[in-house]
Amino acid sequence: MASPWSRSRRTGPTPPPSTTTARLLEAWGPKCRAVVWAHNSHIGDASATVMGAERNQLNLGQLCREAMGNRAALIGLDTYTGTVAAASRWDGPMQVKQVLPARTDSYEHMAHAAGLPRAFVDLRDGVAGTGATLREALLQPLRERFIGVIYQPETELQSHYMHAVLPRQFVGWLWLDTTTAVHPLGAPPQTASAGDMPDTYPFGL
Repeated sequence: MASPWSRSRRTGPTPPPSTTTARLLEAWGPKCRAVVWAHNSHIGDASATVMGAERNQLNLGQLCREAMGNRAALIGLDTYTGTVAAASRWDGPMQVKQVLPARTDSYEHMAHAAGLPRAFVDLRDGVAGTGATLREALLQPLRERFIGVIYQPETELQSHYMHAVLPRQFVGWLWLDTTTAVHPLGAPPQTASAGDMPDTYPFGL
């Protein structure tokens, strides 16, 4: 899914990576660190995907990397199958959906075929040893699945896959072969209407 920061370079001046994040970093001083949790389509460098290379769009990850260089660590998270909390349409109700097994021509299938239930892959340029060999292999463009607020398994190829170059998109990649949908941190009052729900429900407080 495209984020508010996923925009065409042709639409106007480049926005700041995140005004709120920049202000917090400035307020807390040079030794502080910030973690921004978002979907891969927002966090990964758009220039390493069809979104940036062909559609000329920007996203948060690319803007942060351009502004902060290697001080911005872009880390992705992917899965082969499992369940996800997502809607079928914008403003639709949240549902727990079954994630289809990844396509055979995808990074997710490649990781699944390796037989590891979970792993963290160092994708930084200059990584040594077997990591360098793995990084070189992952430089081959493949399809990558992007699941965000919306998940439409019936049109998964068109709606959720695009070609990417993983080591140029992220500096690290967290792999979980099977995942489980998030659960609400607290149940809302039984009498609350949909309009009264906190904006972060069911993902946070």
